[in-house]
Amino acid sequence: MNIAPNSYSRTRKRLLAAAASVAVAGAIGVGALTSGTSPVLADAVRVEAPQVPSFADVVERVSPAVVSVKVKAKIQPTADDGSDDQDGLDNLPNNPQLRRFFKEFRGFGDQGGQNDEGHRRFGHRDRNNGQPRPVAQGSGFFISEDGYLVTNNHVVEEGTAFTVVTNDGKELDAKLVGTDPRTDLAVLKVDGGGKFTYVDFADDSKVRVGDWVVAVGNPFGLGGTVTAGIVSARGRDIGAGPYDDFLQIDASVNRGNSGGPTFNLNGQVVGINTAIFSPSGGSVGIAFDIPASTARQVVGDLMKNGAVQRGWLGVEIQPVTSDIAESLGLKSNNGALVSSAQDDGPGKKAGITAGDVITQVDGKDVASPKELARLIGAYSPGKPVDVTVWRDGKSQTVKVDLGKLPASDKQASNDQQQQPAAPAKPDTLADLGLTVTKSENGKGLVVTDVDPDSDAADRGIQPGDVITAVNSTEVNGTEDVTKAMTEAVKSGRKAVLMQITRDDNNRFVALPVAKG
Repeated sequence: MNIAPNSYSRTRKRLLAAAASVAVAGAIGVGALTSGTSPVLADAVRVEAPQVPSFADVVERVSPAVVSVKVKAKIQPTADDGSDDQDGLDNLPNNPQLRRFFKEFRGFGDQGGQNDEGHRRFGHRDRNNGQPRPVAQGSGFFISEDGYLVTNNHVVEEGTAFTVVTNDGKELDAKLVGTDPRTDLAVLKVDGGGKFTYVDFADDSKVRVGDWVVAVGNPFGLGGTVTAGIVSARGRDIGAGPYDDFLQIDASVNRGNSGGPTFNLNGQVVGINTAIFSPSGGSVGIAFDIPASTARQVVGDLMKNGAVQRGWLGVEIQPVTSDIAESLGLKSNNGALVSSAQDDGPGKKAGITAGDVITQVDGKDVASPKELARLIGAYSPGKPVDVTVWRDGKSQTVKVDLGKLPASDKQASNDQQQQPAAPAKPDTLADLGLTVTKSENGKGLVVTDVDPDSDAADRGIQPGDVITAVNSTEVNGTEDVTKAMTEAVKSGRKAVLMQITRDDNNRFVALPVAKG
């Protein structure tokens, strides 16, 4: 059958239209072809993941207890010599590491702002007309309802006037109750202002490395700022003082956080921010906190007495190395080796002598010199304690009535100044790599030369040192040293312990002995 051209064209168009309708229906669903409907769109992406714990509840409860501390000092006008007084650190002890920590960490009132001439504003003392001016700005926190608060000693040490700014912006005057430079703690008291929200110290013995912590403070003068992290380490010694036992945290801590608290998730203070390690001056995730156990004891004493009174043993000590332990017949290198006992100290009065290794105090093991300092410092002056020492190859216990720690650490000194070596014929201790001569007063051997390739050189013995004893036996000649070495070999020991005097200070050095 023949189809006319026009009919064929119309039929073809109808077939194409039908095919297109089927294709659209397959793409968007048949329902979309119904008059008055819209295409059905897919839902937005949503992932059902475990929820990370929030710190908001902790922060909401503890923030009212955290304050900013502003410190002013009345300083007499002086000519501006451009030195800027080393950022106000002139009065710190001459300890480069301590100065670096505090210089990097300290928060100043104007945060080191500069004027058009590029000078720090707080450096122009000739313009303050003798009025109190800002010298520092840090953080603190209330520990009692009636207004006692804790901060760092290095925040307030130069101050004569103190102001605290609460979380809601109120400014309140405070007075200084007491400070303890040895632990870098201070207590202030706000009078008036009603009742304050306060926080308590945690039992930091239960703090574990990896626990979550929250730091709240006043970095760079910004006001209440919260950062979070974990406890990175315990028992850190950063060389800041004799009682170093810091918690290390990785929460962001910067200048101005000094004196601020670090909380656990129960809202208790586990530590107080006191220093950071930072090559750049900003946070790199290494901050150090005074542990709550230390702060609780010190703060309690400051609130009660305005000062901290610590027990004093009156001995100079040094670590027990593996070589020293071997030379003394000790099974481990725990303990603290007494390098000298001060003449007026309670330790010497009780019979403790140079060469003793203190291993226990009242039955508590002494792991290191730092541990001994903390144990003794925790007792009150006058407290009788049992001190266990290792002497002559055996343990013995002496009872010591602790004294009061002097205001500044006393250094032991000999009654007689070290005399120069007398012109005498040098002798050699070939096995030790030493050349020696008798001292002028006949007590000890003066080292005149040290073989640079010897064990003695490796352990720091220098010309001018005086060997006063070997294995607790006085030395007056080379024969005494040789005898001590022979006895050490016979008893199976691999080293002898030499007592060395240098610049009126004693120390002990263990030197290996050759077995013949």
